[in-house]
Formats: sequence, C-alpha cells, structure tokens
Amino acid sequence: MCNSMVTSDLMKMVKPCWKPSVEGDGTRWGGGRGSDGNGRVDGLLWYKDLGQHVNGEFSMAVIQANNLLEDQSQLESGPLSSLNSGPYGTFIGVYDGHGGPETSRFVNDHLFCNIKRFATEHREISANVIRKAFSATEEDFLSLVKKQWLTKPQIASVGSCCLVGIICDGMLYIANVGDSRAVLGKAERSFREATAIQLSTEHNASIESVREELRSMHPNDPRIVVLKHNVWRVKGIIQISRSIGDAYLKKEEFNREPLLSRFRLPEPFLKPILSSEPSISVHKLQPEDQFLIFASDGLWEHLSNQEAVDIVHNSPRSRVARKLVKAALQEAAKKREMRYSDLKKIDRGVRRHFHDDITVVVVFLDPLLINKSSARASSFSIRGGGGVPTAAGS
Repeated sequence: MCNSMVTSDLMKMVKPCWKPSVEGDGTRWGGGRGSDGNGRVDGLLWYKDLGQHVNGEFSMAVIQANNLLEDQSQLESGPLSSLNSGPYGTFIGVYDGHGGPETSRFVNDHLFCNIKRFATEHREISANVIRKAFSATEEDFLSLVKKQWLTKPQIASVGSCCLVGIICDGMLYIANVGDSRAVLGKAERSFREATAIQLSTEHNASIESVREELRSMHPNDPRIVVLKHNVWRVKGIIQISRSIGDAYLKKEEFNREPLLSRFRLPEPFLKPILSSEPSISVHKLQPEDQFLIFASDGLWEHLSNQEAVDIVHNSPRSRVARKLVKAALQEAAKKREMRYSDLKKIDRGVRRHFHDDITVVVVFLDPLLINKSSARASSFSIRGGGGVPTAAGS
C-alpha cells in the first residue's frame, strides 16, 4: 500500500483526535507551573533546555507518543557511591519500555541505586560494577513479576531497553541492552566539523550478527528468529534480543495462562530466550570528544548518527535536545506526506501510528572538567518527563 493511501486512512482515524496545539504552555507534566529546574512541558513535549553536570553541560527532551509514556530517563551528577572519597562523575540513563511503562519506571527507580551500591562495595566504577548493577536490577524486577503474577500476570510481558553512560575519572563507560543508542561527536579539522562515532552495541533482530548470535545460542530451535511482515522478530514476537524484564521469554513459569495467548509460546523452553547481559565499552575521553547523544530508537528511526551530530555541532547548546526531537518529528511527518504542524495536533496514543516515544539527552564534555576532581561538586538529579530534581541536602 502506498504512503499516501496509508496517510489518508490514518488521517480519517486521527482527525477526531486532533486538538489545538498547546505547545508552549510551560506547565509541568502532572499539572502546575514548572520551573526550568524541573524541566518544562509543551503539550506532549517535556524538555530541560540546558543544565550543568560535573563534567560540563547537558540538554534533555522527551516527546510522548504512547497513551502512557513508556520512555524513562535520568541524569545523575555528583557522587557515584556512598563513600566520601568518591568516585564522582555523571550517570546518564535512557530506558525505552515496551508493553507498558512498568519496567522502564522500575529501572529508573533502581538501576542507579544499584550502581551506587556496587561502586561503594568495589570503591570504583568499572565494567564489573555496571554488569552487577544490571543483573541486580533484572533479578529485582523478575522478583516483582513473581509477586504480582496471580493478580497482574501481564507484567510478565512488559520489558525495557536500557542504555547507560557513566563519565568518571576521564573515562566513559557505555552499557546497553536493546536498541537505544549512544553516539559521540568528535571534533575534526580544528573543531570546524564533528564526526559521529557510535559507542553502543545494539541488540535487534534486524541486525544479521544478532540473528546469528541467537541461532548459535539456540541451535535446536529453527524458529528462534522469524521474518514476519518483513520484520525479523525473536520467536516471531519481539525485535530486541536483550532487555530488562520480558519475564515471559526468560522464565518458562511466566509463559503460560493467565498470560495473554499472543505472548505464550506453543513449546516449552529450557533456557532464557532473551538476555539481560549488557554490552559494555570503555572509552578514554580525549580533548576532541565534544559531546554525547543518548537516545531511544525513536530518534534513530528518523535521523542518522551523522545527521544528529551535525545538528548538535551546528546549533547553540541551549534547546539542542528539543531541536533533535523536532528534526525527527519533521522527518516522521515527511514520511507520512503530512505537515509537521498537523502532526503536532495529534494526541497521544494515536500519535504512536506516526512515531514512537522519543528521549534525547545531549551531554557536552568540558575538557577542563573531565579529569578534574569533582569531590566538591554538588549533586544534581533530573528525570526526563517531569521527575523532580533533587540537590544535595534538599
């Protein structure tokens, strides 16, 4: 079916859902006037135009498409453990939920606490600390699923991608499960240009190496990956091969009634189909490393790595996350042969037919602050989508 026909049918469906654009009202999600400290809201858009972290500045934006926002995100800057001696730095998390918001909200509430717990125990930030924190968060969520199984069985079908960045002692740690992405903007030609370098490894069945990994891990299952409606899916159900949650594809005890039949597999499985093991990379930051873009796959569906880096490199820092979201939405509208101004009028829920929830965190790196001791820096915490930031001692 051609694009114009799809657009025509969808427009008939969404026209009753159009509402006057209220972007620019400046209220926080959840009501009430918002200060820029907490971020602001324009309709379905939440943003924090510019803030300070211990290693530089940052800009954040979130656009909602689903009925309930499934993307969650956070930036935590200051102490990364409970020790006065450190480590100190900045933590960035982007959690793209699916099947509902429960897992991404859980990760937003627990992962950073687990990072701090293991960093305290090991007295450092390391790949091992991050791996343990991911594992603990996964186990805690699966325990919650077990507790709620009889009263809320559908929680077994809810999961989340999980992208984390930690800047500490001149090092950058990137950890990922799922298909969110972290991209570095690296200065070239005397800082006149910036090259995009992808830092995260993605786990999506559309990638041939991911399909091969799944086949090698499940050699006796010819249907471990299935091409369905021109989309590769694990067991014909889900595109990602690693996540937090998705208990129904990790423990057989959750793949049965009363779970909805569309999630139940016809045959038993002896080992987890999906993994929660993060891909982790460690990068020593250099003076030419200018900024990092962390975003859920909703952004990368519409912008290439280099397009996103070019926008950030050629724009003022303030509002740059909003600018990336707008560029993605303009592309989404273009693909549907509609005006961007019309797309903005479509309400949440129906909006999901046009684009996904999109979360963007742009983190600027100040070379003078990267290797400097941050022991005296005040802590700062903010959650994308309206979480209230906290300061040390508040």
